Amino acid sequence: MDGIKYAVFTEKSIRLLGNNQYTSNVESGSTRTEIKHWVELFFGVKVIAMNSHRLPGKGRRMGHTMHYRRMIITLQPGYSIPPLIEKIT
Repeated sequence: MDGIKYAVFTEKSIRLLGNNQYTSNVESGSTRTEIKHWVELFFGVKVIAMNSHRLPGKGRRMGHTMHYRRMIITLQPGYSIPPLIEKIT
């Protein structure tokens, strides 16, 4: 899973789990089709929709950190990503 960095747990992302939507940070250069392919292949689920937005990097005294991208992945009803469900409940 080269494109997906880690899952995000914020108030909004926990609220979205009720709608079968999962939030994760991904590599800035990866495309939506690559991320969809990796999620379906690795977790064995069907993806309906994907929303993404680019978050700015933090400024530093000498330069700044890299930008990254956050994806909200909507799964078909009946599918879920088990490791995320176990941590919430």
